Amino acid sequence: MIPLLNERDIAFQLYEALNTEELLQRPAYADHSREVFDATLATAKAVAEKYFADHNAKGDANEPTLDGDTVRLIPETRAAWEAFAQAGFLAAHETVEEGGAQLPEVIFRLVMAYINAANVSTAAYPFITIGVINLLRAFGSAEQKARYLPLLMSGRANGTMALTEPGQGSALGDIQVSAEPAADGSYRLSGQKMFISCADHNITDNIIHMVLAKIRGAPAGVKGISLFIVPKYLVGEDGTPGVRNDVTVAGLNHKMGYRNTTNTVLNFGERDGATGYLVGEAHQGLGYMFQMMNEARIGIGLGAAALAYQGYNLALDYARNRPQGRLPSCSDPNSPQVMLVEHADVRRMLLAQKAYAEGGLFMCLYASSLFEDQHTAPDAERREQAALLLDLITPIVKSWPSRYGCIGNDHAIQILGGAGYMREYGAEQLYRDQRLNPIHEGAEAIHGIDLLGRKVRMRGGAGHRALLAAARIDIAAAAASAETAGFGEALEEALQILDTTTTAVLEKIAEDVDLGMANATQYLDLYGRVLAAWLWLKQALAAAAGLARDPHPEDRNFYRGKLQTARYYLEWELPQIHWQAEVLRTANPAPFEMRDAWF
Repeated sequence: MIPLLNERDIAFQLYEALNTEELLQRPAYADHSREVFDATLATAKAVAEKYFADHNAKGDANEPTLDGDTVRLIPETRAAWEAFAQAGFLAAHETVEEGGAQLPEVIFRLVMAYINAANVSTAAYPFITIGVINLLRAFGSAEQKARYLPLLMSGRANGTMALTEPGQGSALGDIQVSAEPAADGSYRLSGQKMFISCADHNITDNIIHMVLAKIRGAPAGVKGISLFIVPKYLVGEDGTPGVRNDVTVAGLNHKMGYRNTTNTVLNFGERDGATGYLVGEAHQGLGYMFQMMNEARIGIGLGAAALAYQGYNLALDYARNRPQGRLPSCSDPNSPQVMLVEHADVRRMLLAQKAYAEGGLFMCLYASSLFEDQHTAPDAERREQAALLLDLITPIVKSWPSRYGCIGNDHAIQILGGAGYMREYGAEQLYRDQRLNPIHEGAEAIHGIDLLGRKVRMRGGAGHRALLAAARIDIAAAAASAETAGFGEALEEALQILDTTTTAVLEKIAEDVDLGMANATQYLDLYGRVLAAWLWLKQALAAAAGLARDPHPEDRNFYRGKLQTARYYLEWELPQIHWQAEVLRTANPAPFEMRDAWF
């Protein structure tokens, strides 16, 4: 059986590269221990292997079907949902008093990493539901929380986020779904939503849609968006589903990957209007929804990293066990064939996969540690610093693992060769599933525009300066070790390139905003390469410290692998920022000046 992740690497990332045990000193987690954290992850692994991995291929081959007004999934999907709920993971973020597990964010994200690595399609149902739970906890009224949170936390209902419409995707200011006030204080929603994941199925008794809509007469654009709770079945005071709401599945979308996640077209108000309940204040809905969207963006990056990790494990196992040819130095046709892993080009691809998979997972865990610090760090300065950094890097954490996860899974297919192209071996499904990640929760260009147009300029560039300062602390630490000194020098050069490029691009934007923003996706990738390099330096520092403790041979090999992967990333991947910086500093206009008619 191909392992889902790597337990040694998880322990390293949690407790050596990140000081996760420090969380136990905080009041919120004083009743936990490292043993509790590890037992939680062991449970997640068991649930993932038994209830999610068992139908990954089956769910891909047997898509959801629409039978009249009922969407049906393979039965294993419901069993997985129930196992996840019974393990208490739907309530992982909630306090003990609320019936939750009160888990730190970084531990919960690793729970989801196991589930995603096992079956990213079925993982989508709890993933989105947990976002809805957190959204309602933050912004719902006391009555709304009392009515809906018990359903969601127990697994009797799942949640959705209904943003996109047939006529718009990321441009949410142009949504057309409308809401009319009703006499009882609720609203009646009318219109259509598109590409809504997990929005109908037969695995829960009810579905709680979180819907963005505009109240009649609302201001134009994003300032007129409100957020509504729209249940599939109206909910009684005891939580039981009542009459069917005026929400209809108009059709299912048939996808390249993520096939066991239902993806629907929803019609609201085919009769008298779908009953919806306003969350918070009118016209403030997009601000509320951004909490769920940002949470989902970190989660998408995590799912991409988990798929990349699974592809790496699959390719590594195949390369170690598949005889293929001989080395160039061997001219004896009667000599035994060597395993694929002995070939230099295969090791190159495996090394890239390792850099993307382990680097992507660590990037997501680092972001989760910032989220944790933002909310539970003991001093205000640390909380503020964490919030600055997290806000800055969120578009990168979504986009970098997604982009390079696709490249990593492409390498997996290449290493498996013909077997990689066959459904029976799993690599091609990993690639198809992975390909969604650069698209949903905002395509790459959206996050490039967000990073360059907003995030690096927030508070006069405070987040950007905070990142440079934090990275230079690790560069100073790297100088003290022969194992890492060269890594620190390479990163310092990259930080200087990033900083001067940022200044040049912002100056160009001030002169001509359309031209200045035209290469924002390249800026996103450049920044992502530098962030990934810094985080690989962090892992290298932890690995060097591990080697200094004179570990046993297995751990020595593990640490050597970390250092070699950091070296690969800093010597092969990071230098590509040189040409990217040149394109950005000169605002190279070749794509910008292309005209529609010339295509």
